[in-house]
Amino acid sequence: MKQRQWHIQTRVLLTLIGLTAAILLAVGLAFNLAVRGYIRSRVTTQLANVSESAFSDRRGGMHEQSGEKPGRPSDAPQDEKPGEPPDERPDRFTGAAGSAFVMSGDGTLISVLRGDGNAAQALAAYFNANGFDGNFRYQTLSLDDEKYAVSVVDDPVQSGCYLVSYVNVTVILGFAARINTVLLVIILAAILLSVVLSRHFARSFADPVRELSSFAHEIGGGNFESRDLRFRDVEFGQLADSMNRMASELQEAKQKQDIFFQNVSHELRTPLTSIRGNAEGVVYGVMEPLSAAKVILAESDKLGGMVEDILYLSRMGKAAPEGEAEPLDLREVLDLCVSEQRAAAEGRGIAFRFDFDETPVVLPIREQDAQRLFGNLISNAIRYAKSEVALTCRAEGNAVLVRVSDDGPGISEDDLPHIFERFYKGKGGKHGIGLAIAQSVAQAYHGALTARNDGGAVFEARFPI
Repeated sequence: MKQRQWHIQTRVLLTLIGLTAAILLAVGLAFNLAVRGYIRSRVTTQLANVSESAFSDRRGGMHEQSGEKPGRPSDAPQDEKPGEPPDERPDRFTGAAGSAFVMSGDGTLISVLRGDGNAAQALAAYFNANGFDGNFRYQTLSLDDEKYAVSVVDDPVQSGCYLVSYVNVTVILGFAARINTVLLVIILAAILLSVVLSRHFARSFADPVRELSSFAHEIGGGNFESRDLRFRDVEFGQLADSMNRMASELQEAKQKQDIFFQNVSHELRTPLTSIRGNAEGVVYGVMEPLSAAKVILAESDKLGGMVEDILYLSRMGKAAPEGEAEPLDLREVLDLCVSEQRAAAEGRGIAFRFDFDETPVVLPIREQDAQRLFGNLISNAIRYAKSEVALTCRAEGNAVLVRVSDDGPGISEDDLPHIFERFYKGKGGKHGIGLAIAQSVAQAYHGALTARNDGGAVFEARFPI
């Protein structure tokens, strides 16, 4: 199943809007729960005080009839003003005084103890019409645009009657509603602001991505020119630098590849021309067949070696060498490579000098890879030597050292940093494959191949044991 794709701008927009809305709604919900809980706690306390005061008054009336003096409740407010009963003073929190009345079980108003008679009649009528389920300590009722917090308890004087305490909470609930309105406006403004900011924020991501994507598309199309891309974000700047480096390396690789194909074309044309010329000489009877056949065979061998180098080069990017490595005495491998190229060396008047350990110098390596590595080094040394090629093979501590040096002019300072690069052809070189192959083989076996000048060109290959 194909996964649905989103634009960065859309994802950032939805994420920021959702996160902002969730946080603000959570804050608003928590605030409302806290405010409503606080209001209920304070109003419940006020209702309890009103009920207690009404209880005291009702009992006081009973005591006066019996000649006893009522006592003041222990929890009555201590800061009351003279001549102003505590239950008739407006509460500083609700802004309203507590009121009370007595009603029968069916909701008929019996007497108003404190407060507005109209409110008492309206509440009694409400209970008469809707009924109630016995005592309760807190309930909010809405009557004619007024809101009342109501408490109903059994009347201590008349059996079957109820003492109803109530407080007008219209002001305090209206204040809470106004706060909620303000919160809602803040939430909407914050969401609108998050939309604006998220669009700007998302664009700051989307624009560089689109620009880099366009750059990558051009690179894929073969345009390797660098771009001067500048971004405010460090990561995008680093990515742009990496892509410019990649483009530069691809451009360089393409140039080397073009040079390589030019060199290979020239190298292939020469033996093919020789083969064709000798074959035509035999066909038209102007050349001695045996002599022509030897030339054709030699040029065919040259072509075969070049093709083998190209095929080997195509496998250089593999993570590990093909086949099994086996312990080989490198002295024997070097002797074999010298034997294969001795005729070419003697034809140029080049002699070999050996500096080998007397004991075997063993390294686990495929024989084909070892011959590629050392054969290319020896062939390169023969090409530039004046009279001698020196070979060194010995074990040094935990490493194996093979050195191939010549007494030629050495490597030019311009060519020295590039001689192991693929397709790089130095002065007097062939087609820029041999040393690149040698370097690849050395690295595949965790070794290092280096070059320097010391009276001539010196190549050293070191392998850990």
